[in-house]
Amino acid sequence: MHRHGDYKMPGGKLVVADLELDAGRLARVAVSGDFFLDPDEALDAIDAALTGLPAATDAAALAHAVQAGLPDGTTMFGVSPEAIAIAVRRAVDGMPADESRPA
Repeated sequence: MHRHGDYKMPGGKLVVADLELDAGRLARVAVSGDFFLDPDEALDAIDAALTGLPAATDAAALAHAVQAGLPDGTTMFGVSPEAIAIAVRRAVDGMPADESRPA
C-alpha cells in the first residue's frame, strides 16, 4: 500500500516522502519537495539510505541514516535530515499533513 507524508520545515521548504511498506520495512522510498541538494545525486542517496530500514525506525535514527548516506560534500538548501525523517515517519504512521503540528 502506498504511503505519503509531508512536512514543511520551519523557515525551510516542503519535504515529501512517498513509500511502501514491505514485510515491515521501508520500500520504494522517494523523497521529494521544493528544496535543493548539491550534488543532484544526493537525492538518490537519501532514498537508498532509507530503503530497507525497519518501519519502526524512529525519527532520530532515520535522520542519522539520511546523514550517513549523503555523498561527501553534500549541501542541503531548505531541508535537513531531521525534516526528511519527519516526513518519512508521517508517511509510515499515516498522519495527514498539518504544518501546525509540532514535529
